Amino acid sequence: MPWYLYLAFKQLFPTGRRFPFFTAISVAGVTLGVGLLVVVMSVMGGFGYEIHRMIVDTQGDVQVHARDAVENPAEILPLIAAVPGVVGVTPYATGVGGLMYGDKPSFPQIQGIDPQRVGSVVQLDRFIRPGSLDDLDDDTVILSVQLAGSLGVHLGDKVVLYSPLMFQKMMRKGDEAMLPRELQVAGFFEVGHQQLDSNTALVTLRRMQDLAGLGHAVHGFNVRLAPGTDVDAAAARINAALPPAAGLRAFSWMDSFSDFLWVLQLEKNMIFFLLLFIVIVAAFSVTSSLLISVVRKTREIGLLGALGGRPRQIAACFCAQGFFIGGCGTVLGLALGLGLLAVRNDVVHAVARLTQREEVLQRFYQFSQLPAHTAGADVAKIVVFTLVISTLAGVIPAWRAARLRPVEALRGE
Repeated sequence: MPWYLYLAFKQLFPTGRRFPFFTAISVAGVTLGVGLLVVVMSVMGGFGYEIHRMIVDTQGDVQVHARDAVENPAEILPLIAAVPGVVGVTPYATGVGGLMYGDKPSFPQIQGIDPQRVGSVVQLDRFIRPGSLDDLDDDTVILSVQLAGSLGVHLGDKVVLYSPLMFQKMMRKGDEAMLPRELQVAGFFEVGHQQLDSNTALVTLRRMQDLAGLGHAVHGFNVRLAPGTDVDAAAARINAALPPAAGLRAFSWMDSFSDFLWVLQLEKNMIFFLLLFIVIVAAFSVTSSLLISVVRKTREIGLLGALGGRPRQIAACFCAQGFFIGGCGTVLGLALGLGLLAVRNDVVHAVARLTQREEVLQRFYQFSQLPAHTAGADVAKIVVFTLVISTLAGVIPAWRAARLRPVEALRGE
């Protein structure tokens, strides 16, 4: 190890003495800045990650939408399945319906799925508790847990499902009357997203086609891709395989939520930029402590120059001290941030209970738990910026120390 790096380390962490106060304060400032950056960036990344997980787990990687309805789904489905990278395709139909249990009405989003094909795209069974997807048929329905809770529905109860088509037929004289459908509750599902868990009902595709008057038509297809497949490239291949006259277009999950994801990424970048100033403020404390060290060690710096130490080596000694402080603060900050993330939900729920705002938290943020996803790229960015800023914090003290002439330094003492 070069002598100036060894000297920098020994000045910060002397052997056999108490931990220096100025070093502790400098390291603590960097630690707090890094810890806060890790927590905030992970939480912001968690929102994007949970949106991705929710879309893929409930709709697949790619969605194929029709302008109106797909009249010949049996002809389109094999074309999509033959596209390289596609491992599963399932048709769907969706719409808003009226649901009544006793005298309690609700108007959830009704999703019609094909129980035989949906497993190749979406693993719904892992969200259904109690009950099973095998229990879903034309006379049953699976409700989201919060929707069932708001209606007071239990497993095995019967609910009445109304279709908007009923009211259209009632308004037109001469049309055949359409009666509501009585369905038995076969299970409950919980995805972990507030909107889906509070306002969704699953029925078979045939039942939804009957309710919406679609005949054999569907509203679109959900597509699952093989792991590692580029989603945008796969969507482009699907679009190329679809007949132009069908009026269909494939969208990746990122395309479907592009505006939301762009705003989320913008917020994440702005928060990183603003919180980085905490590290910059901590760097000023590093600069101050190193400047004090230069003043206190003027004679030692003069002796180093008299013994043959070059100005750039003396400067490197103080820049290295800034790097060591940044390194220690970064390691401790990462540990602090990851520790806080481990107990984040306990802290958030404790604060929500104290302020009696748990329902508000779920209604506005749409998640039952505070999401967090620590991306390696975000951690690398935090580490690099912190080490660079901390090292630059030693530039001014290093420049001052390098300008000291040995004779004048020794004479000043």
